[in-house]
Amino acid sequence: MKVAPSILSADFGNLARDVSAICDAGCDYVHVDVMDGHFVPNLTIGPVVVNAVEKAATKPLDIHLMVENNTFFVELFAPLKPEFISFHIEEEKHAHRLIQKIRSLGIRPAVTLNPHTPPEKIEYILEDIDMVLLMSVNPGFGGQKFIPNVIAKATRLKELIQKYNPNCLIEVDGGVNDKNVHDLRKAGVDIVVAGSYVFKHESYKEAISSLQI
Repeated sequence: MKVAPSILSADFGNLARDVSAICDAGCDYVHVDVMDGHFVPNLTIGPVVVNAVEKAATKPLDIHLMVENNTFFVELFAPLKPEFISFHIEEEKHAHRLIQKIRSLGIRPAVTLNPHTPPEKIEYILEDIDMVLLMSVNPGFGGQKFIPNVIAKATRLKELIQKYNPNCLIEVDGGVNDKNVHDLRKAGVDIVVAGSYVFKHESYKEAISSLQI
């Protein structure tokens, strides 16, 4: 299991310090939540701040867009050359075109599903993407409680992935900890996003290691 700590739970007054610390502690990616205050009721960070994050990070960025007008935000963050950019399928009318655009920029395209969105919604674009991000909380705020039925959802998604694109990864974001990570692993999840669990732990290294099962 790979781990992508979400900087949404970091100390923004010491952001470079925290980003450097999670990289030193052995994380695999640095997860960046971009919210526009429209698609979700929260407003987070733009490319100026993420540029500073990228400079402090020694691990690849994993950018999760929770926005309206996905194409605008993809173009805004593409110069930072993250490993992944994920967008919400619920918001995108031209998913295939946006996937092609992200890949043309040298970035691995990913699609995000809200808790209520079934895996079948993206069945016919699975061949074109590198990762699916399943939300295990309602997007917008950190520190929420894990929604257990995402485990069954991940199992179903894994079946579809095996059929259409065995190389596609599954990522889960929201309320992940050392108690539910084992079930997620059994369901076929490859990457977990953990914010509060990592940043509120007295040892980032211990927290990250406990998820890398």
